[in-house]
Amino acid sequence: MGAITYPTILSSPVGQSTLFRKGDIMSDLNLHQREIKTENGETVRLAYDKNEDILDIFFGENEPATGIELTDHILLRLNRETGRAVSLTLLHFSILIERTEYGPRSYPLDKLEELPENLRDLVIRAVTAMPVNKFLKISFFQESPTKRVPLTYVEPYSFASVA
Repeated sequence: MGAITYPTILSSPVGQSTLFRKGDIMSDLNLHQREIKTENGETVRLAYDKNEDILDIFFGENEPATGIELTDHILLRLNRETGRAVSLTLLHFSILIERTEYGPRSYPLDKLEELPENLRDLVIRAVTAMPVNKFLKISFFQESPTKRVPLTYVEPYSFASVA
């Protein structure tokens, strides 16, 4: 199999973008990239850095966006004006997609409570809509009759051949 030489932008572990130019051999960098189409025809680009165990998922073209931490390991980039999800970054990807004896590993969306209500509503709409909801699932735990704790898990079946 030949070396892949796609240009791509990936997030580094400290949140700074790193540009890999055409001609960089992705197999030497231990990066994997592929494009998929969603049911509605949107192109989604997946870029996985095996060394850092980070998966970046890009929805459509890049555009100005605000980074919002959903958990310590999941970052959503969102265009606040349009409400469109621009990308998802999954840190420690191999751990996020692990299955347990009870099903997928779930994580509390504890960072949502820190957001202003209007931004929190925008984030929930983006995460529960296509194409984000093909990769990230939302549910909740009923802590008490009046308190729900939102949870998320990464849909492992969407990434069968990425990692």
